[in-house]
Amino acid sequence: MKKIKTGDTVKVNYTGRLEDGSVFDTSLVEGREPLQTTLGQGQLIKGFEDGLMDMTEGEKKTVTIEVEDAYGHYQDYMVEEVEKEKLPGEVEVGTPLQAQTQVGPINFVVKEIKENTVVLDANHPLAGQRLIFDLEVVEIN
Repeated sequence: MKKIKTGDTVKVNYTGRLEDGSVFDTSLVEGREPLQTTLGQGQLIKGFEDGLMDMTEGEKKTVTIEVEDAYGHYQDYMVEEVEKEKLPGEVEVGTPLQAQTQVGPINFVVKEIKENTVVLDANHPLAGQRLIFDLEVVEIN
């Protein structure tokens, strides 16, 4: 039976959970196809890709991905307070924003709204979290 290795294109059903059991993403909803990806191209977080290695078609397993192999540690320097007038109109906590920088676009989420300023957070929403994935290999090409 063929085992997954770097360079293989795979189709995988998955459910991602946090340690408290809350689901943050799944391919197992109506209208959604299994995730298809080619391993070794940096399209997935390291821990997800590592978890798929050596699995076989039809195999299921659960992997726990440490912070370092997921979205990294939460970085305080990626939080910035800016004047409200610099923002494009009204925003609420949780509003996603994008800014153009010299190195390309950066995504932010409004974390807090103060009287004259807004706190923006450029950390990935799952930064600092250990992630748990239930994986099922649907196909290996």
